[in-house]
Amino acid sequence: MLSIKGLSKQFKLKHQNVMAVDDVSIDINKGEIYGVIGYSGAGKSTFVRLINRLEDPSSGEVLLNGQDLTKLKQGKLRQERQKIGMIFQHFNLLWSRTVYENIAFPLEIAGTPKQEREDKVNELIDLVGLKGREKSYPSQLSGGQKQRVGIARALANDPGVLLCDEATSALDPETTDDILDLLVDINEKLQLTIILITHEMHVIQKICHRVAVMEQGKVVEQGDVLDVFVKPQAKTTKRFVQQLSPLEHQREHLEQFLNGRDDSQVLKLHFIGGHAKKALISELSKKLDIEVNILQGSISPTQEGAYGTLYVEVNGAPDLIEQAVEYAKGSGVEVEVLKHD
Repeated sequence: MLSIKGLSKQFKLKHQNVMAVDDVSIDINKGEIYGVIGYSGAGKSTFVRLINRLEDPSSGEVLLNGQDLTKLKQGKLRQERQKIGMIFQHFNLLWSRTVYENIAFPLEIAGTPKQEREDKVNELIDLVGLKGREKSYPSQLSGGQKQRVGIARALANDPGVLLCDEATSALDPETTDDILDLLVDINEKLQLTIILITHEMHVIQKICHRVAVMEQGKVVEQGDVLDVFVKPQAKTTKRFVQQLSPLEHQREHLEQFLNGRDDSQVLKLHFIGGHAKKALISELSKKLDIEVNILQGSISPTQEGAYGTLYVEVNGAPDLIEQAVEYAKGSGVEVEVLKHD
């Protein structure tokens, strides 16, 4: 369990003080993948560096299994830091060392005996899919392979928490998916808690269980990924969700159907989890004397299940349209009746 309470960081610049992280409180459960998302300058990278005290906080607590890391002296802090691995956007590998030597480096610093060190490095090379590249140097690797080395190195001391600071931002989409799949695999095999910092909503969608949205140093929204996707509250969250929901940008194409007639309504339906597989449209048409026209829709997977958005035009008597709305809600589907802007 990682519990962050009232964490703040203020930087003193020449003419002003900047609050990079402002009173952030988050509880992260053991074994979950927790996403922190925000645009450039939101404070998310400073936040993650406060967790393992690469930056010292101005105030607040970082409790790892009940121990406050912000109170530790340097000797004890170095010992506790071994429980927190970290991977970076630009890999931070030692370019004069091979894959094997990069992964072995933290074990050398920790004084791990040679045979134990060799066994651990070979185990990690297998885990991250780098068998056969042990003697390669970073300059001989692709971006995805470099990040796999970074992940293996971060796992060398068997940490309980893995911090990922924009770990996929320098990678192409296909390689990004491969690295995210690897992180999910590691999370499941090792029951490792992963905190993933990103500005890309599809990264959150693909692997995170819960998410916090940061803006100007504050957490403006947090919760289960599905809940945040379906019911975004903060303006910043809505902008991120729109990145993955191109339909949200196409509202103007629906205006021709929003004619204000009593015998026609446009509904926006949100399908969540198992409800995304329900044959709702055919059920409505069979049960009620209405006509349902599908205008546009999409469906996306998340770690907690699928969610979908569907825009439909419903034609029929006003009381039947109302019944259709209530039936959809009773089926576990979120319903919004659209009006003219």
